[in-house]
Amino acid sequence: MSSSSRLRLGTRRSALAWVQSSQVAAALQAAHPGLEVELVGIDTRGDRVLDVPLSSIEGKEFFTAEIDIALRDGHVDFTVHSLKDLSLDRPADLTLAAVPKRANPRDIAIFAADVPQRLAAGEGLRIGTSSPRRAQLLPAFLSRALPHAAPNRIELVNLRGNVDSRLRRLREPRGSERQLDGIVLAAAGLSRLFADTLTERRGRELLSELLDGLPFMLLPLTDCPGAPGQGALAIECRSNDARTRQLLAALEDPATRGAIGVERQVLAQHGGGCHQRFGATLSWLPGMGGLLQVAGLDAHGADIGDRRFLPEVALPSLPRTVRVWDGSVSGKPATYPVTSAAQLASELDRDAVFIAHWRALPEGGAAALRGRRVWCSGSLSWFELAKQGVWVEGCGESLGAESAAALLAEPLLRLPPLSRWAVLTHQGAEDSWRGGSWDGAQVFGTYSVDERDLPDAAALAQATHIYWHSVAQFERGKLAAAADAHHASGAGKTAEHIRRAGIRNFRAFPSVMEWRRWTAQAH
Repeated sequence: MSSSSRLRLGTRRSALAWVQSSQVAAALQAAHPGLEVELVGIDTRGDRVLDVPLSSIEGKEFFTAEIDIALRDGHVDFTVHSLKDLSLDRPADLTLAAVPKRANPRDIAIFAADVPQRLAAGEGLRIGTSSPRRAQLLPAFLSRALPHAAPNRIELVNLRGNVDSRLRRLREPRGSERQLDGIVLAAAGLSRLFADTLTERRGRELLSELLDGLPFMLLPLTDCPGAPGQGALAIECRSNDARTRQLLAALEDPATRGAIGVERQVLAQHGGGCHQRFGATLSWLPGMGGLLQVAGLDAHGADIGDRRFLPEVALPSLPRTVRVWDGSVSGKPATYPVTSAAQLASELDRDAVFIAHWRALPEGGAAALRGRRVWCSGSLSWFELAKQGVWVEGCGESLGAESAAALLAEPLLRLPPLSRWAVLTHQGAEDSWRGGSWDGAQVFGTYSVDERDLPDAAALAQATHIYWHSVAQFERGKLAAAADAHHASGAGKTAEHIRRAGIRNFRAFPSVMEWRRWTAQAH
């Protein structure tokens, strides 16, 4: 391509919009050496009107209308938008030429530095957000996830403006009208800003300063799915501009386009726009398929919460008669502590701790975690740890250790490498954490599980479909299972162990709920 080739990219002027457009421009130039991309800043109504929620403003396309005009008029050749800002009925003369690989679709809640102490003292919190979706989902989650939050009042207040102006409100003096205890933002936007070390907006330098010393929580998709399309970018051009469409195609990520297509179908079905009170996020799980998680209310106030598994490989047909053995409800074995809080405090020498199950924290062990970064396996463990006064930053959403490892590698979170973590798990599971992504971690087996008896052994022997709840359960029961039984488990270390054991008639599911839904089809 000749060095004179040039495209003009239309974008909003905010720091985030400018940075993400610059990143798209860089990727496009890398794909087409010799191409020059010029950024053209455009003001939009959504950037000008900042004193009221978007849901109270008439009309739509708050962040795109002026940019669309510039594209139609030929002032720019293509545009970049946050996909969640695009309405469902885009003009026919504009085309979605590329959807690049998606960033983290989750929300992140960031708090003022003194919020942990204020919660412990029984103080309420003022949380800023202008999203009806977040207003619907946040109170129930935060009341369980924040230590000491359950009896405290959580007030949601309107919040608009650029990322930096929102974050600065967490540092306003107590008593100031602008001061907030917390704000909720899309993690993807912060991630893109944090990746910016090249533009004049100084994204990483800006965020490092604003986030320093502030506690946060990365909200799980299980409880707080993002807006449809959140984390994805939309790259548009004129439908009749074949040359630009061809150039932009190099940035396409089919998996991301497929995911946001499903999410926007949910949007179309239940009512969308700035008034929507639900989230819908589809995640691709390696080796399994897609998991669509929906939470919130539709336009009529009906609860549309759902969790739908879209397997990568079609699930096998079920026989007419299915006899299930569900290890997750077959009886919970007794557990016994083997590590005291004092022992944990004296031996723990890592700055970050992953808790594989809430029972792995010894009674009174919360004090040993103060000043450390704490993550856990899923939201149920998160809520139990919060009851003990532990500040949890996020969880693996019950999708296994490797899935959690990928989440923890996000640069924005500024977490230590996994070799510098400690893991609290049950006795006998330590070796499974001493390899893979977690190699080098300090591992504690803090409690034991009574594995002597296997409940319902007779039913297990007759079962055609078996769901294993844990590695220990599989080891106790595998010889009792029929040779032709179909085996299943959740994602993570149990699935890894069963595969290594040579079980071929096996499928991993995102959770036991998806397995139950599948086996119930035979009845």
